[in-house]
Amino acid sequence: MTALQSNSVGGGGRAAGGPAPVLGKSYDRPASLDNPRSPRMRANSNFEKYAWLFMRFSGLLLIVLVLGHMSIMLLLDGGVKRLNFGFVAGRWASPFWQLWDLSMLWLAQLHGGNGLRTVIADYSRKDSTRFWLNTLLAISMILILAVGTYVIFTFDPNIS
Repeated sequence: MTALQSNSVGGGGRAAGGPAPVLGKSYDRPASLDNPRSPRMRANSNFEKYAWLFMRFSGLLLIVLVLGHMSIMLLLDGGVKRLNFGFVAGRWASPFWQLWDLSMLWLAQLHGGNGLRTVIADYSRKDSTRFWLNTLLAISMILILAVGTYVIFTFDPNIS
């Protein structure tokens, strides 16, 4: 008995060397199982390469920005006890701190959005699902970036 025949013994009614029965629709299976050795369509852009590089560099810059933010807010000069509306108003009166917080907002949002875009691309099986999830992601990112940028630049410390 050959290895192929021994594997097909008790194989659930399939013929020796025949394909395994397919359960579910084609979009229920990972795309790589249909034709794992078939070449993928090559894109003419280097978007994924630049997105990958952006993740690395933005992650490094975010470490510096977030650790600086946390040390200033929580560790230095009295810590959390001094944080209030007046502290934020005084801090955002300086263009340096506005730029610091704006950089942290934009980098964190774009970094997280790019990571979620990658997760959507990896785990969504249907093109329509991928499209709508990416559309929702883009809308939410634009909304959060717009509102956050608006708040940082139009913050009024004289609210009564």
